[in-house]
Amino acid sequence: MRPNTVRARLKAGATTYGIMAAEFFTPGFCQIAANAGAEFVIFDMEHGAVGIDILKAQIAFARGTGIAPFVRVPGLAYHLIAPVLDAGAMGIMVPMIESREQAESLARWCRYRPEGVRGLGFGVGHDDYRGGDIVTAMREENERILVIALIETETGIANADAILSVPGIDVGWMGHYDLTNTMGITAEFNRPEFHAAVDELVVACKKYQKAPGYLATNVAMAREWRAKGFRCLCYGTDIGVFQGALSNALQSLKSDSADA
Repeated sequence: MRPNTVRARLKAGATTYGIMAAEFFTPGFCQIAANAGAEFVIFDMEHGAVGIDILKAQIAFARGTGIAPFVRVPGLAYHLIAPVLDAGAMGIMVPMIESREQAESLARWCRYRPEGVRGLGFGVGHDDYRGGDIVTAMREENERILVIALIETETGIANADAILSVPGIDVGWMGHYDLTNTMGITAEFNRPEFHAAVDELVVACKKYQKAPGYLATNVAMAREWRAKGFRCLCYGTDIGVFQGALSNALQSLKSDSADA
């Protein structure tokens, strides 16, 4: 079973970097991301609406690149999580986690017994179609799956301590837009109540030795959130990175005096 070096590094206290993909599902995407220095890609089934067939192909394309493929599923349901894991995802992100009970379900569904209740299926994508000793494969798969609880509501922050106390939850991910929306301060990230919510998440993560996660849209933001203690960091989305770089370059070219 190929290891998940991102989970190992996070458990050791290191910081890891990746990108979220919602649009560009080409055969070369994972290799391009790896060549750029990314350690993981989060494929977005919630807002990117990618289906299981494309997802299976992307996970296959990740083999041999060094990229750890993670997936944000659209909701907390076993039937949404299990096929993605069997396809070979090394990590699962679930949105709108608001309670310990939800976190316990998420953790159980992502791992085999005795840690969880995931259904057994081998000789498929997640074990590279090899089969082999089932007990060993179960143990190795349990060790490599990164479980990300996306905490993005006022209720979720209020229950952050309980959520992150759950064994098997590895990352507490801050969903900043939805959080401020539920707080009635949509996109007002300088408000003291938002900063207080961020602090609550970080404190809970540190208490239970879990990694805080965040999606930053520029380098300055990534540095700012890293300084707050966030260790699982996405540098933007495929759309944002491409569009931002292209826009900056074209604006610069169009503003050249020779072209004025």
